[in-house]
Formats: sequence, structure tokens, C-alpha cells
Amino acid sequence: MIPLVLASASPARLSTLRSAGVDPEVVVSGVDEEAALARAQDRYGVLRPADVALTLARAKCEAVVEQEDRDALVLGCDSVLELDGQVHGKPGDAATAAARWRAMRGRSGTLHTGHWVVDNREGGTGATLGATASTVVHFADLSDTEIEAYVATGEPLHVAGAFTVDGLGGPYVTSIEGDHHAVVGVSLPLLRELLLEAGLLWHDLRR
Repeated sequence: MIPLVLASASPARLSTLRSAGVDPEVVVSGVDEEAALARAQDRYGVLRPADVALTLARAKCEAVVEQEDRDALVLGCDSVLELDGQVHGKPGDAATAAARWRAMRGRSGTLHTGHWVVDNREGGTGATLGATASTVVHFADLSDTEIEAYVATGEPLHVAGAFTVDGLGGPYVTSIEGDHHAVVGVSLPLLRELLLEAGLLWHDLRR
């Protein structure tokens, strides 16, 4: 079994991987996201929303590789919601989350989840690569009362786009176009493809 380190504090990502038979070690990167994006923008110019997710996923992954020097395959992920061409991460406070939902209700947005993989194993492939999974999410037309009740749970404050599809926010997502796992936080099909590009097989990660 190839040891996997998940460079993310997301319980949804960990749960998704475990449900697929993979039991990673979790190491939180502590990356300064604003600084990472500023460096990328200085180098590449204005980033597209999908590139924002990939940039942050790469920063988290590489920070864990550099700081921890784990003898493992390291996976970094990050998600952002694109709505009207604007990038939205975690709201952080109730007022922002409520405003976000008033803008999203009855509409659709695109959830971008970046994935970055580094094979840091001794004798491994040394591969460094990544990609972004983009999924269109259709939101229910919530009333103000429903928005207030959902925000009051605290859940939307701490997740990208102010919603979940696998938690309390599930009833407020009418449908998705794309990979359900990517909306939860990690696209298993995309991760399998990245492993193949790195010369690895998905089942080598399974416990």
C-alpha cells in the first residue's frame, strides 16, 4: 500500500477517501492563502477561478512536502465557488454567508476543486502534477427564513461557497452537473487519472 498524506483539514475530504478504501494521514499545511495567490498573480497575472483552486491546492501540498518531508504520496486540495465570474471561498461569518445565499438562490454556480499530487516517497516516481475538477451546481430558491435557519447552523460559514451537498446543505442543492465527489471536496475519478499519469494505480492506495 502506498502511504498517502492529505494536506487538508476538511473532514469531508477525509471521509470521501476513507469511504473509497483509502486511509490517509492528515497534515494541515497552514498555508497563507492570500500570500500564495498574490505570488501566483505576480507571476502569471489575473487567475481564472479554476486556477485559484489549483494554485491553493498546490501551495498546500508543497508546504506539507517541504515542512514535513513525508515519505509518502502527498495530496493537496482546495475548492472555490465561481458565481458571476467572481471567486468565493469560505464566508467566515454569518452576514457574508447569508449575503452569499441571497445571491445564489435559484441560480447556478461552478464549484472548482483543485488537486495537486507530489510523490515524495523514497524511490518513488517523483511526480508533481495537478488538475482541477469543475462542477456546475444548481441551487434551490430559498426563502429568507430558510437562509437564516441554514446560516444559524454554522455549517455554511466554514465551507467553500457557503454550502455542502453531503451535509445540512444537501436539501438546498437541486442538482449538479459533473462529479459529485468534487463538490464534496475531492474528485476520486480525477485523482485516479492523476495517479495514472504519475505511473501509479488507484488500488495501490487502498488499505
